Amino acid sequence: MKTANFNKNKDGLLPAIVQDAQTLKVLMLGYMNHEAFEKTQSSGKVTFFSRSKKRLWTKGEESGNFLKLVSVKVDCDKDTLLITASPLGPTCHQGTDTCWGEDNKSDLSFVRKLEAVIEDRQNKPSKDSYVSSLFDKGIHKIAQKVGEESIETVIEAIADNDPFFMEEAADLFFHYLILLKSKGKCLKDVLTILEERER
Repeated sequence: MKTANFNKNKDGLLPAIVQDAQTLKVLMLGYMNHEAFEKTQSSGKVTFFSRSKKRLWTKGEESGNFLKLVSVKVDCDKDTLLITASPLGPTCHQGTDTCWGEDNKSDLSFVRKLEAVIEDRQNKPSKDSYVSSLFDKGIHKIAQKVGEESIETVIEAIADNDPFFMEEAADLFFHYLILLKSKGKCLKDVLTILEERER
């Protein structure tokens, strides 16, 4: 990683753009000096230098809506920071997801939550969990379920019954995510391949 040049400005502050690591939405803009930068990395919580309070300020220190650090990048001129983080609650002090009043959601945010639940059921099996029971039966049963749901989806598509088609499509997608997880993969791995094909 490039080394940030905190001496470039007289006040020793560099702008720090904070972006959600999952949705890629820009959450806020703050300023960091070298000390705030070091504390961010050591604590894992995004910390700024507050120009109004004239001190270090960890986002969420009062509200509990911390920004958990994921990564830090320094731009080409070494005078701007790009912080990727996972927000624990709204980022803006006005209670909105971002300081621009935007919802911090993406089409894939729910999928990531669903994948996390599937992974949890795999790692912490529960006798009452359908997903855990599939993992317990093994890859052949999981693959068989994907095949069954595929056929049912095709049947409803041909029957031109949109409500049933969408229900079966949802079942297919859900079992597909389970199959991916059983192979140690996730939807992002599939999307990476499609992106490479586009190039």
